[in-house]
Order: sequence, then C-alpha cells, then structure tokens
Amino acid sequence: MTLRCIGTTSDEGDCPTLYEIEGTDEVLVQGDRETDPAHLVQLRDVKPSETFVRVPRSLLTRYAPRTPAPELQPFSAISHMFREFRHTAWRLETRRGYASDRRSPKWARWQAGEDIAAEASTWLENVAEQTAAGKRFQRVRLVDDPPTEGQRFLLASAPGNVAAGEDIRNLTRAEAEHLRLPDHDFWLFDSKILARFAFDEDDTTLGVYVTEDPAEVLAACQARDAAWHHAVPTQEVARRVASTV
Repeated sequence: MTLRCIGTTSDEGDCPTLYEIEGTDEVLVQGDRETDPAHLVQLRDVKPSETFVRVPRSLLTRYAPRTPAPELQPFSAISHMFREFRHTAWRLETRRGYASDRRSPKWARWQAGEDIAAEASTWLENVAEQTAAGKRFQRVRLVDDPPTEGQRFLLASAPGNVAAGEDIRNLTRAEAEHLRLPDHDFWLFDSKILARFAFDEDDTTLGVYVTEDPAEVLAACQARDAAWHHAVPTQEVARRVASTV
C-alpha cells in the first residue's frame, strides 16, 4: 500500500513524520524509538509485534487527521467545483507525465510539430468565464531537468490556458524537494476544500480524495504558499526549454 507524507516538524528531512497509509484508516508515525526502561515497563498490553516512538506534540496538533479518511471518488465528482468555487482554484502538479495527456488527440498533433496552444476546449471556456467574474485559476507544475516528454507537452499547451485566464507557474523538482513540497497532485478550492489525486503506475487518474479536514487543508495551504513564492511563470520556462532543444 502507498504511503503519503502528511507532515513533519523536521527541517532536514529526518524524523519525526506522519504518513497516511492510503486505502486504510491508519496513520504511520516515524520518530525516535523509545528505549528508556522506566517508560517501557509502564506500557500496557504490549504485543511482541509492537514498537514505540517519540514525537513532539506539535507534530500531532498540526498534522494529525481530525476527520475520518475520505473515500476515493471519481474525478467527475468534483467537476461542479470548477464552476462553483468562490475565489481560488489552485493546483499542484507533481508527476512526470499524465496518461490523459498521452491519450488525447492533441498529443499526436504536438508530436507532429503542430501548435496546440490555440485549441479551444470546454475547460478553457469555463476558465475564461470564471476569471472574467474575478475568480482565480492558478497552478504550479514541477519540471525535471531535463523536462520529460509529458512536461514539454504541458509547456507547449500552457499558452492557451494562460490566454484563457489561468496563472501557471513552474518549479524545478529539485527545488520542490528542497522545500519539502508534497509528492502528490491536488486541487485546493477557496483554501477550504482539498481534492487529492490518486494515480496508478501508468499515470492514469484513479480518482480523488475530497476532504475539508483542517490539518490536511492547512498542509495544502502551506505547500501552495511555498510553491507559489518560488515558482516562475510558465512562459519563462518554456522559452528556456525551447532554447535548448
């Protein structure tokens, strides 16, 4: 089963850390093993398989989930949110490619050297409508060095999204790891509702986990603020990549 880092109070990447075991209601805790004999003798009903770790209270108060684990839903379950959000729809994209892109008609046209940035779509129509009403669509996309084929496709198509009203920025994967950003994709609506993606090994979207759990939403807001501060406009990244091809 997949582990997802919920949060850590360590600045250097060591313990302590909380992880969600996806598909279960369980949380894995990483910390220093308890070895004090005076403490161990006071523990109750200890099974041979159990161990014990120490973590700071701040880790639990900041990141421990406060609501039941959300169930996996189809992506279509959140389609209405892209029209009904009130001020901001914010996306973090972390993957090196997406099956939905590779399966789209635009992929073959892009590989053939065609300009795919100006193609109309219902997505862009909605972006234009919502941004005209004063709302914001924003994304940060991670980019490897060198960019993967999937990332170059997104750089090629991004001008159409930007023209419709999206603010898309890019961040190198190395910097994202330095900032300890999440390694999963999500949409954050109005700094209140989090929709976290689930993918299979072929980059196919399996669905989303939707939650308003305060700890999860706070962690997403913190990731957003850090990513947005360091990311650069996608047009700038696209120019850099084009100059090296």
